[in-house]
Amino acid sequence: MDGNTDFSGVSDECTAEYILSNVAEVVERILTFVPTKSLLQIACVCRLWMNCARRVLRVQQKLTWVSASGPSNYDGHALCHSLAEEVENVYLLPKTVLVMVDSETFSGQDSSYKQKKARKSHHSSDSVEELNRLFPNGCDIMAIATPGVVLTPSGSHSGPPKEFQEGEAGYAIMFPRMEGVDIRPFHFCKRTISESHLEEAGLVNNPDLRVVLLFGYEAYKPGAAHFLNQVLEPLARSKALIAGGHVENVFSPERECCGRGSYGVVGLALSGPRIQGASVLLEQDVSNPKAAEATIRRLKAANLPERNTLGFMFACVGRGHNYYNNQRNVEADTFRKVFPNIPLFGFFGNGEIGCDRIVKEDYTLCDTDTDSLQHGYTTVMTLVHLG
Repeated sequence: MDGNTDFSGVSDECTAEYILSNVAEVVERILTFVPTKSLLQIACVCRLWMNCARRVLRVQQKLTWVSASGPSNYDGHALCHSLAEEVENVYLLPKTVLVMVDSETFSGQDSSYKQKKARKSHHSSDSVEELNRLFPNGCDIMAIATPGVVLTPSGSHSGPPKEFQEGEAGYAIMFPRMEGVDIRPFHFCKRTISESHLEEAGLVNNPDLRVVLLFGYEAYKPGAAHFLNQVLEPLARSKALIAGGHVENVFSPERECCGRGSYGVVGLALSGPRIQGASVLLEQDVSNPKAAEATIRRLKAANLPERNTLGFMFACVGRGHNYYNNQRNVEADTFRKVFPNIPLFGFFGNGEIGCDRIVKEDYTLCDTDTDSLQHGYTTVMTLVHLG
């Protein structure tokens, strides 16, 4: 704006109108305080505001999440209700969303989990439609039901994470489009597994692959173990960090390639030079808080920045308070003690996938065989830094 512009005799209202119509720096500064959903509406006002909104969205690269625990007093899962309220106020445009809910109260059409209590259930198809309405077109949503959930409360990176081995709980992690970070969702069943599809997902012949979060479903079905090995074998030979486990049900993306009850895997392939990761395995003999802390502290050796870093905990349903003499929240509390400013998410599942591994720019790792990636009665504790 011309520093000699004379506003004498002009009303304050006209001055403000001139500034908001012509001074991009002022408009852009104001728009940084506007939630993304409102920002997209504001972008339609004029060309200047549209360009300012685009620049604001380009720099909003800090991931966020919404979590909830029940019981819900509304129709639908407690997480869906919290998302409907809180997604209006997030300050990013989600590109990928990872959703985890408990399978005890969420009874999807493909779920094989038997409810322990007579409780209302929430049908998967209804929830998929609700999730699709909440997030923008083109957003990749991966939604999974598990026997138990590990989450950090909404709104605080330093909030105490909680282990929910029963009861209604869930979370949604929202990843924006980030410079130098490529997050590709994948889904394979016995009909779609092939070298070309693995390459398309970025799991093979991808020198930039850094982290793979991988979740198998219907793993007890005949042929499922051989199928999983087809996915894990090339990953075991790579230098990427692999972490995850076996879940009850995947209700998004919808299964168009395989029938109800078929086995398969879903996950996220994270590629890019800015990504770093580390994981440790809490073996079966880690059964007291002191031993758990000693193992989790090994993650410190990776020396990952805390900013823009997530913690993931993939534990066996047989662990938790049952494994620690009825002491609850042992592993989640221990993680917070070691990493007080990193949020923790994850689940209790039917088998764990992962190993001790550190992935950095200058890392050098030995090959890992497929068998050493699959475990039972363990916990895979993982850090993922997104730059």
